[in-house]
Amino acid sequence: MYYVSTRDRLSKTTVAGAIAYGLAPDGGLYTPEAIPSLAGNALNTLKDMTYQQRAVYLMNMYLDGFSASELSGFASKAYGSGRFDDPKVAPIHKVDDSTYTLELWHGPTCAFKDMALQMLPHLLTASLRKVGENKMVCILVATSGDTGKGALEGFKDVPGTRIFVFYPKDGVSTIQELQMNTQEGGNVGVCSVVGNFDDAQTGVKRIFSDAAFKDELAGRGVFLSSANSINWGRVLPQIVYYVSAYCDMMKAGAIEKGDRLNVCVPTGNFGDILAAWYAKQMGVPLGKLICASNSNNVLTDFIETGVYDRNRPFYNTISPSMDILISSNLERLLHAYTHGDAPQVKQWMDELSETGRYEVSPLVKKALERDFAAAWCDDAAAKAAIGKMWKEKHYLIDPHTAVAVNAMEQYRAKSGDDAPALVVSTASPFKFCTAVMEALGVSQPAQGLDSIKQLSDLTGLAAPAPLAELAGKPVRFDRVTEKENMADAVREMLR
Repeated sequence: MYYVSTRDRLSKTTVAGAIAYGLAPDGGLYTPEAIPSLAGNALNTLKDMTYQQRAVYLMNMYLDGFSASELSGFASKAYGSGRFDDPKVAPIHKVDDSTYTLELWHGPTCAFKDMALQMLPHLLTASLRKVGENKMVCILVATSGDTGKGALEGFKDVPGTRIFVFYPKDGVSTIQELQMNTQEGGNVGVCSVVGNFDDAQTGVKRIFSDAAFKDELAGRGVFLSSANSINWGRVLPQIVYYVSAYCDMMKAGAIEKGDRLNVCVPTGNFGDILAAWYAKQMGVPLGKLICASNSNNVLTDFIETGVYDRNRPFYNTISPSMDILISSNLERLLHAYTHGDAPQVKQWMDELSETGRYEVSPLVKKALERDFAAAWCDDAAAKAAIGKMWKEKHYLIDPHTAVAVNAMEQYRAKSGDDAPALVVSTASPFKFCTAVMEALGVSQPAQGLDSIKQLSDLTGLAAPAPLAELAGKPVRFDRVTEKENMADAVREMLR
């Protein structure tokens, strides 16, 4: 199977090339030429497997040139050996008879990014060997909160790699910032950017498209790659947990094979919900994919109108990982919906870059209506969802999950669709203690690390070990840069 650029149908490579280099030379995203289909009995076969075995089975369908034994080793390292605090890795939790959550925060950084970023280093280093790349890889990451720590932890001290993370100054939670700035490892670097996530993301993309800068690095024996979800090696492991969740719900008797399962995903860069769409295309009986947004509701408007318009106010919210106005992975969906019409996709992306806006064709609008629904809520509604869930179900959720809970309720009320639903829970509530405690009625929540103990005392729940252990860790990074100077920051961090 070849992987093609979303912006040039003639730009194609192997999956190893797609993962090794991250972004296509023309700025497009690599996407598979065809989506493989699950065999008729595959879900029954997968139902009795461990998460690690499911990962091998499913990723093998996309990874030509990788052996099953290779992938078994990768899965064991990524998801075994106590890396996750639940042996199921991505367990489901029953909220009520028709609503379940998919908990994706049991990994080493307590957020869903671990599901892919524990696997990506193995896929990337293997891909480098397969393409014969001998230079040191410098991995650049723009983060709205969780990707940064997940990538830093995944690539920590991986031979032949350096990893640098950029995050928006004052645009992440205190705990997220501490997680990144106390990161251990000899090959890591962290820098905040004056601006928002879109500024950081655009800056990283600008570096990737700067031929002179890449030539400069090549002269130093360095080349660039990405751990953001623009890299196919990030999206692929995410497909696994949607298939796995369906199998676990079958196993628990919550659904029968073939039953339709709606999925609601708190969404920023569109990678997480895109993975659900891929799982659906493979044959998993997923129903409506509900895209949940916070006040930065550019995706809600797009799904409802077919117009993508980032020319709007940017809000810093209590769900910072969703504070995004340019959703990069949407480009892969557009490529699929236009049946690989790369010139059309490129035109839309050029319009977005030049004017901040584009409108898709009636064909794409119809496809969006078929597969997706969308809803959004503000911080007050998200806090209300946290409080209600704790009061009525004694189940503590973080602000991102709360946005999805609210969106799920809106969708059901509007559509009358009462099919079983899976709400994707993307982070531990202990990463957002201040907002969670305010939602629970605490008028003066503690700040910083003290808030972790306060929330634990308030709820009687133990904080995840990786967060509790932040106390006493020294801050290693405090660099700040303007968005125009990010390339200089990379130069300095490579010294």
